[in-house]
Amino acid sequence: MKSKTILLSIHPCFVEKIFSGEKKFEFRKRIPTDIQTVIVYATAPIKQIVAVIEVEKVLQGTPMNIWKQTKEWSGLTYKFYKSYYNGKSVAYAIKFKNVYRLERPQSISIFKEVKSAPQSYMYILESWNDLII
Repeated sequence: MKSKTILLSIHPCFVEKIFSGEKKFEFRKRIPTDIQTVIVYATAPIKQIVAVIEVEKVLQGTPMNIWKQTKEWSGLTYKFYKSYYNGKSVAYAIKFKNVYRLERPQSISIFKEVKSAPQSYMYILESWNDLII
């Protein structure tokens, strides 16, 4: 059985929009639809695990359909969104249920199974519950 937890690399400018509440969806060209938890790795220059997100659901549809459902809380301009999905017929949006910002960002090395930050995402099989305490 696959883990329901993934490690996701997100650019710091989008991480800040997640923390401010401006961004309540994370968009991907492909992502598992049965995930329950996202561990957020902020990319350079931060290069740290900065949050844990409980997932409400993962939306799947055409890019235009997903945009119509998410644009208010996307944290993106339509121009950026359209460019991201250019030529794609399917879009995914992870809808956040709860976002937990870590008091102290953590090195990715806290997970023995992770050798480097994922380009897209990777399943996390280890216990991560200590992150949000």
